[in-house]
Amino acid sequence: MTKKRKRRLKTLATNERQTTAMNNLTSIVGKIYDQLDAGSVPLMELPLRSKKNIEFDTQHNVWKYGDLRTNRTAKTVQGAQMMLRTVYTADFINEMIKENKSSTLREMYYISEGWEHAKFNTQDESNLLAEDLEIISRCMREDFKLRPEESGAHVYGNLDISTMTKKGMKKFNCIDDVAETGFAVPYNVEKENFEIVGSDAKFIMAIETGGMFARLIENGFPERYGAILVHLSGQPARSTRRLIKRLNEERNLPVTVFTDGDPWSFRIFASVAYGAIKTAHISEYLATPTAQFIGITASDILNYDLPTDKLSDKDVGALNAELSDPRFNDGFWDSEIKAMLEMKKKSEQQALAKYGLDFVTDNYLPEKLTDMGVL
Repeated sequence: MTKKRKRRLKTLATNERQTTAMNNLTSIVGKIYDQLDAGSVPLMELPLRSKKNIEFDTQHNVWKYGDLRTNRTAKTVQGAQMMLRTVYTADFINEMIKENKSSTLREMYYISEGWEHAKFNTQDESNLLAEDLEIISRCMREDFKLRPEESGAHVYGNLDISTMTKKGMKKFNCIDDVAETGFAVPYNVEKENFEIVGSDAKFIMAIETGGMFARLIENGFPERYGAILVHLSGQPARSTRRLIKRLNEERNLPVTVFTDGDPWSFRIFASVAYGAIKTAHISEYLATPTAQFIGITASDILNYDLPTDKLSDKDVGALNAELSDPRFNDGFWDSEIKAMLEMKKKSEQQALAKYGLDFVTDNYLPEKLTDMGVL
């Protein structure tokens, strides 16, 4: 098959996804119109998007929304405004797909300034509506050609990929063909835009901070241990989580998550392994249930005598909330969270530098990875 033919087939696949998105969004708007035409107050039903409506999906081994529902109705001014925003947003997405353009979530927020009564007051409102449309339409935000701002996530390791460029698909090796900062993860890593060609890596390590990502590269950790490093850049973007899942499933690579030792970092792990609450409707596409936590724990603080900071009131509140979060409902997390609350201390990845710049790659990580059975 010629390269031109392959590119054409990929374009058709992309168009099929986007055509489905347009049709489904048009159907949503059509239902609102039909209710108005029948003299009824428009209503849309959505899953209740809260922690109490998260249930374990045994089929995919991830956490998803349960059966609790909420209704969005135009009976109030605020509700009517949300219906109007829904129509404007669906129309904007459809026009964008037709014109083969894309938009950041931030741009969509500012574009709404011209929508008069339908304009958003904050970007959080526009982001939530985009997620609502995903749930109702059963399509992905990427199919809407909506993308986040630059996520900052990068990949470094012996991984051959082929990704869509302005000149078609282009192949890269994520060591030989990239700078020491790694390969920047695009916002759409679905198969029609991003192919995983091959790798002889043994495992994946997702890393919270840029400093630790750079430390492991400088120390030659990926080459020495056969690791693919993924810089999460804080709370990971959807494309980053999707790439990790694809590498895990398609290359059968174990996943480890290396973070700071604090409640917010624990939630970073949870979003990679179990799924985030706000994207629970697509957890089966984003979450990697077999991921293992290799980050700083309360036990590490004691065992390695690490430098610490005092827990803030917000930290304490977050840890207590995690004790009732079903994603942390096992013996390991219960023990570590309670121990952290008792010691009232937290610690960072970089605290391991107390023992020198090589300690993390020569001692800490090899020991933990061996205990986990990864090495």
